[in-house]
Order: sequence, then C-alpha cells, then structure tokens
Amino acid sequence: MHFDFKPKEMSALDAQLEAQKIAFSPIVFQCVRVLKEWGVLELLHVSGKKGLCIEKICKQTKKSRYAVSLLLESALSAYVVEQKNNKFLLTKIGYFLQNDNMTTINLNYNHYVNYLGMYHLDEALSEQKPIGLKYHGKWSTIYPALSKLPEKAKEAWFAFDHFYSDNTFEGAIEELKKFSPTSVLDIGGNTGKFSLLCAATIPQVNICIADLPEQINLAKKVIKTANMQNRITTHAIDILSDESLPKNYDIVWMSQFLDCFGEEDVLFILKKVHESCGKNTKICILEPIWDKQRFETSAFCIVNTSPYFTAIANGKSKMFKSEVLEKLINEASFEIERAIDGLGHGHTLYICKQKPKKGTR
Repeated sequence: MHFDFKPKEMSALDAQLEAQKIAFSPIVFQCVRVLKEWGVLELLHVSGKKGLCIEKICKQTKKSRYAVSLLLESALSAYVVEQKNNKFLLTKIGYFLQNDNMTTINLNYNHYVNYLGMYHLDEALSEQKPIGLKYHGKWSTIYPALSKLPEKAKEAWFAFDHFYSDNTFEGAIEELKKFSPTSVLDIGGNTGKFSLLCAATIPQVNICIADLPEQINLAKKVIKTANMQNRITTHAIDILSDESLPKNYDIVWMSQFLDCFGEEDVLFILKKVHESCGKNTKICILEPIWDKQRFETSAFCIVNTSPYFTAIANGKSKMFKSEVLEKLINEASFEIERAIDGLGHGHTLYICKQKPKKGTR
C-alpha cells in the first residue's frame, strides 16, 4: 500500500482561492470552533432542511446579532453552512464538523493543545526545542507533563491519542496471539490501555509496562482499579538514559512511541531494545505511517500532526514515512518479517526479529 499527495488540476483563479484559504485558515478555524462551542452547528443540525433565521439563532444561543452574523459569514465562506431564503442550513462539511467524532477530537486537540504554541513553529524548528510548550507549563518536553497539563489540554491530548491508537489494539492483539506469548514488554505503555486489553485477551500472558515515572504512576492506578496487579507490572525508565530495559520478553511492543523521538534517538532506542531481546523475541512496532494510507483524509491528518511534535512535544520528531522507519529498523540490526497495513484508522504493524549474526542461519 502506498499513498502520495498529487496536486489536482485547477485554474489560476481556483489556485489563488486555495492559497487564500490557507492564509486565512487560523481565522476560519476559530470562527467554526466558536459556532460549534456555542451550539449553533447543533441547532442547524436539528433544524435539518428547514434551516433557521439569524433571529432564532440569536434568541436560542443568547448571543448578539453582530457575533452570530460574523461567525456565520465566515462559515459561509468555508461552505460549512449555506443560506437559502434568509435561513441558514448545515452543509455536508458542517455535518461532519458537528457530528463526526474524529473531526471533533482533531478540532479540540488543535485548539487546546496546539493553537497558541504553533505561533512559535519557526523558532522550534530552528532550535529543535518545543518552544510552544511554554503555554502549558515549564517543561523540556510534553511527556512527563501529560498528567499535569491544564485540564482542557489534558482531555484533548488523551482523547486524540486514544482515538488513533485504541481501535487498532484488537486487530494487533490478534496478530500477537499467533505467537502464543507468555510475556510482553510494553514500552511507552502510557496509561496501560493496551496492556489491560492484551492481558484480558491473552490469558497466559504477563506484561511489564516500561515508561517515564510520571506515566507509570498513572498506569499503576489504572492497573489497580482493574485488579490486574498479578498480571501487569511496571518499570519506570527514561528510555533515553543509559539504563537497560528488562530482558528476554517474548514480545517487545511499541505503539505510537517511536514517533515521539528524533531519528537519532529512535535508532538509540531500537539498539537498546535489541540488547534486551532474546533470539526468538518478536519486536512489534505500531505506527500511523502517512504514505501507507488508503485515504487522503488519513494521510492529511497524520502529516499535519508532525508540527505538534516540533512546536509542543519535543522539538525534533515527526510522523514517519515508511522508508524512514524501515531504514532505522534495519540499522538497528532488526529485519522486518511482516508489515500489516490498515489496522484501525490506518496504522501499520511491523513485526520484526533480530537479524541473524554473520555466519549463522
């Protein structure tokens, strides 16, 4: 499976309009977001083909005519709404903005997590530091801060992260079951969602979550609530430190983990994983690879998540193109046995093993 962005044929006037859409996109974004937050999109959705006049919208939202008309005119320009006989109606685009869960999650994520910090993208790229993170607090990267983010930002971040990972887990675990594992090392296990599902699905397996101390504290609470302490243990570690990982697990699992690091750090991590593996260990890497998408929508979302890593998260990572990750896997002395595309919303599961040592088969 391979996807690439190809320009569409258009006139010079149409191309100029598309350029203006980009130039004004931050303004349109906020206008549409406020319409959604104020309940205007919901009112138009409920009104269906009848639509609503501006007076009724103002009355039901208790907002001024000035405010509502300004926002709706911006939405008209973006084809979020249309106007017929002095009434406003929701378009198909507006329908998705109001009702599509993925769109709502992306909207909240970009507003509460990214919007202010993205102003500093140029500085972040130049310095390779997440300059925009300062709007959430004083940290060097976002990862130890996830449980301490402002509430709206925390909710939006975890909703975004879980939406794109959670629905891949069942399909991925079905693949893991084929190896009949008794032990799994879940590196970057976050709040433990994968580990809990894996333990519930594969009865014989014991799991160790390896993550930063701050994330381990969150995971421990979840594990205790689920009464899974006898099956799921934890190991606090900074993966970029010199500390070794726990050794000789049947499966080493990394889900949406390696994209949180720059290429040099990814290679360092993979080599550290290599040192912890036995000769029969399977290394399973789950990532949303942008050029392995079936639909342009998925590729668009994945590619445009990368600037978050620069400005907010860590200053130097981004979503992978397949050739980049596969090259790093190879350089770390692993070989890819299989790459399973299309899990969940468009994840690829790489199943890898150690390369045979020279002179062996």
